[in-house]
Amino acid sequence: MGNFEERLKGGHPNSLGNTIEVVEEVLDKNVLFDELFKCYFSHDEVVRLRTSNAIKRICKEEKKLLVPYIGQLLADISQIDQASTQWTLSQLFGLLEKDMSAAQIKQATEIMKANLKNHTDWIVLNTTMDTLGSWSKRDDELKSWLIPHFERLTTDERKSVAKKAGKILEQLRK
Repeated sequence: MGNFEERLKGGHPNSLGNTIEVVEEVLDKNVLFDELFKCYFSHDEVVRLRTSNAIKRICKEEKKLLVPYIGQLLADISQIDQASTQWTLSQLFGLLEKDMSAAQIKQATEIMKANLKNHTDWIVLNTTMDTLGSWSKRDDELKSWLIPHFERLTTDERKSVAKKAGKILEQLRK
């Protein structure tokens, strides 16, 4: 069926719209993944939000579909100034870690560090803390960088951000 951009438009921005149907279609017919991925470049913010949601769902089911797109996630998708894209990237980087090269991990780390340092969206902060916190278990340099940022976030006015920062900070200090 395809025509994903049109099918992902409209409705309430926080609703899934036709996302689940699109995911099922791509999982059934993998050759359609590229068409869905191109929806990241839509001018419609809702389409990009639903594209992120769909791609995360597909990654959980058929990670192999995303592996050839890791470079584009790092180079192009990371440049999209939209919270839903940035929080999905943090989740995708966590899911794709074993399929990424050392250089790609380094690039993903830099993207997420910038988000942790500069972003204000609570979901971006929480998902980024999750992935970087996990990665820092094997990277002492990253752990050292994260500690002051997590300390700062423990005083965030949003309870979910402050609580997550405190919990991960406690684990980092063990």
